Amino acid sequence: MDPKDIFRIVMIVISILAGLVVFVSIAVFLAFFKLWLRAFVTRARIGPFALLFMWLRKVSPTAIVDAKIMSVQAGLREITTDRLEAHYLAGGDVPRVVRAMIVAHRAKIKLDWNTASAIDLAGRNVLEAVQTSVEPKVIDCPDRSTGRNTLDGVAKDGIQLKARARVTVRTNLEQLIGGATEETVIARVGEGIVSAIGSCASHKDVLANPMLIAKTVLNKGLNSQTAYEIVSIDIADIDVGDNIGARLQADQAEADMRIARAKAEERRARAVANEQQMKALTVENQAKVVLAEAEIPQAMAAAYRGGFLRAEKRA
Repeated sequence: MDPKDIFRIVMIVISILAGLVVFVSIAVFLAFFKLWLRAFVTRARIGPFALLFMWLRKVSPTAIVDAKIMSVQAGLREITTDRLEAHYLAGGDVPRVVRAMIVAHRAKIKLDWNTASAIDLAGRNVLEAVQTSVEPKVIDCPDRSTGRNTLDGVAKDGIQLKARARVTVRTNLEQLIGGATEETVIARVGEGIVSAIGSCASHKDVLANPMLIAKTVLNKGLNSQTAYEIVSIDIADIDVGDNIGARLQADQAEADMRIARAKAEERRARAVANEQQMKALTVENQAKVVLAEAEIPQAMAAAYRGGFLRAEKRA
């Protein structure tokens, strides 16, 4: 074959390949032009072929571009495109994590990408956690959903007190993964309030200064190993209940009276049994006397026959 023909064929192939590359480039550019333009004007630095590769990896280019734009505009340089794609492929909520980091950055809360993504992948709402750190959350104790309206404790003088508390907490991001949840905090606070009431000598002390309970509970460190940090505990309401001590004393007296009655009845039954036993013994002895009297004539007759009985001579 003539070298000129070979050269001509090679040039045709090269032209076709170049045309395909140009066509693909134009197609990709047109398909992702809007996303690329948004990324370009916002300095997100995501090229059209990077958007194509995202689409081939089944990553939503729109979600990644929006998240990258938010992070760049917020000044978060540590959030790279690769990190966003990796978190998306892991099943995480990329926009929520980015928004959480923006809120933390604005509020000057220490939160890096690894921690935020780990919290999100653990199933926790990282954005809500950061918002709770910025604006503390108030929870009722006890929780109304459990059906209980008050925490009932008994002071040492036997008077029952019914209290309701409001606990202000904020999220502890460092212990959010693996830390105890809100239910644990409510349970610990409830236990602490009941214990604090029980340690008071008189219910009047609690009524005069309800903050004694709150201070006692706060000093116990109830937020240990939990996902929340207790800011304050406020006693919302406290009422006087029943006189449990008097009721217990009355019940004890009733029980003692029943025991005394049972013992008295036992003694009476024993006395009645002894009486019946004595009566039977008396009847038995009387029968023996009758038998003995019945033997007297026989003895006298035997004595006459034997000549043992003689009439005394009179002088």
